[in-house]
Amino acid sequence: MRYILGIDQGTTGSTAMLLDEAMMVVASVGVEFEQHYPRPGWVEHDPSQIWDSVGEAVTGALEKASVAGSDVAAIGITNQRETTVLWDRTSGQPVHPAIVWQCRRTADMCGALKGRGLEPLFRERTGLVLDPYFSGTKAAWILDNVDGLRGRAASGAIAFGTIDAFLVWRLTGGKVHATDPSNASRTLMYDLRSGTWDLDLLEALDVPCEVLPEVLPSSHVYGTTRGLGFLPDGIPVAGVIGDQQAALFGQACFEPGDAKCTYGTGAFMLMNTGGTAVASEAGLLTTVAWRIGDETTYALEGSCFIAGAAVQWLRDALEVIGSSGEVEALAAGAEPLSEVVFVPALAGLGAPHWDPHARGAVLGLTRGAGRAELARAVLEGMALQIRDLALAMEKDAGRELAAMRVDGGACVNDLLMQFQADVLERTIVRPRVVETTGLGSMLLAGLATGVFEGLDAIRRSWKQDRRFAPSMDDEQRNRVVARWEKAVAAVRSFGSGAPLS
Repeated sequence: MRYILGIDQGTTGSTAMLLDEAMMVVASVGVEFEQHYPRPGWVEHDPSQIWDSVGEAVTGALEKASVAGSDVAAIGITNQRETTVLWDRTSGQPVHPAIVWQCRRTADMCGALKGRGLEPLFRERTGLVLDPYFSGTKAAWILDNVDGLRGRAASGAIAFGTIDAFLVWRLTGGKVHATDPSNASRTLMYDLRSGTWDLDLLEALDVPCEVLPEVLPSSHVYGTTRGLGFLPDGIPVAGVIGDQQAALFGQACFEPGDAKCTYGTGAFMLMNTGGTAVASEAGLLTTVAWRIGDETTYALEGSCFIAGAAVQWLRDALEVIGSSGEVEALAAGAEPLSEVVFVPALAGLGAPHWDPHARGAVLGLTRGAGRAELARAVLEGMALQIRDLALAMEKDAGRELAAMRVDGGACVNDLLMQFQADVLERTIVRPRVVETTGLGSMLLAGLATGVFEGLDAIRRSWKQDRRFAPSMDDEQRNRVVARWEKAVAAVRSFGSGAPLS
């Protein structure tokens, strides 16, 4: 039996998975690592802790499945996408902590680029907006704030990468510096349509091209393992894809119009648009979904910065719950007529609003509101922001969703999924395998190495767990949506410093 090893390097931890030749996940082990918040709005990771968590997770998954490293036919990598690392090419050591996708430290830099009238250029070339979310301004910030780094970067001594490129480098013993188009398309430096790094954008950001990785297909043998303590030499690293695009692939959303939403630390909705990079007019992003061979598939994406992280906030900061799994039962006991609304703008608002200055809020409190009503409002806030994304996506794509596939840790929450179907007025479909980010990368690695035959075989392997049909009446839905829209308007006014009236 041959196995595909998947490394799912996420925001709060790393997960290693093993997939057998029947496309069944036989083991999964996750290892968390520390989050660093050096200033308000700043978020960092220690790349060495990330690497250690990967090694520990891989070792744990092999032991759990009683699989030898020599039985691993290929490795697939998926990753938190925009998180940025710069490292020394000789030593392999990071020159600064990784700046996480959630970090807002480059908001002023983005504002300055907008002030120079450059946003239309970035929008047209990259499909993205000028927001601190993306990697380009993070790389520029590190170059500006580490003494002597710009000179070393221009000389070719420094490498830039999103986490996938950092892991490829480490797994191959420093032999390969490469990324895939799905990750490159999240950097503000990559031209979507030409499929190349863009010199005009690099000049605007003041990032030297010498630091950039090679861009290879998502399903491709990048190199082989070398010099690792937890895997033997010679295993092909054969699948690389950003986590949200990996989930789209793992959900078998291979046709234009197919869509999924992943409920993780943030929430991310993607719709396959085929070979056309659809320009958004509704505040969404245009991105590369994946490239197989010479064929590039594109997607529309809407991103919410806070989803499952809001439940962690209830648990860790407020101590309303003892574990994340308690939130559904607590929320189910809320007063049915409660008007409490939670806007999860704890790291600003993402698509379709793109307001980095917005702040989270709880509104509609009464004397009778308590833990249950707050828990319910947190779940509802997650679903309502995804409703905004879905409606914008339908507008851009010019088609109505027939259904939306869901995955990620929070999609096992039946109360949340039913409310999502109710406010979206669309059927929600949950698969049997909800860890679809890791699954997508493993499937791509299996395609590159001949372990799996093709997309039709993958499509046949996808299995449904449950469907959630809308059941809320129009009057109640309209009240819920109206309260939500007023609450979003309020937090945007507050964050901008404008009067709330």
